[in-house]
Parts: sequence; structure tokens; C-alpha cells
Amino acid sequence: MFHLGTTELIIILVIIILLFGVGRIGKIAKELGKGVRDFRSGLTGKTDEEAKLEAEATAKKDE
Repeated sequence: MFHLGTTELIIILVIIILLFGVGRIGKIAKELGKGVRDFRSGLTGKTDEEAKLEAEATAKKDE
């Protein structure tokens, strides 16, 4: 099986940065994070605002 070491991962990362640029990679990561967040909220059936309110209520209970 093929195994990627640290050196190979660094080389791949440098090539990706050269191809897309740092700003573009930041935008892609932001969009990916939003997609994952939307997917999770779709699974639970909660909106972002409902999830925030629930997290705030949990944080207040812990205090």
C-alpha cells in the first residue's frame, strides 16, 4: 500500500499553494467548512441559529 510521509505531504502542499495561491485556498477552506456545517445541520434538522442558541444555553449551564 502507498504511504505518504511528511516530505511528500509538504511537497504536495507547496504545489497546491503555487497552483491556487494562498487567498484562493483560504476561500476554498471557508466554503468547505460552511458546507460541512450545513450538512451537519441538515442531519440534525436544526438551523444555525437554533444550534447557536442551544450551545449558548449549554455554556450557561456549565458556568
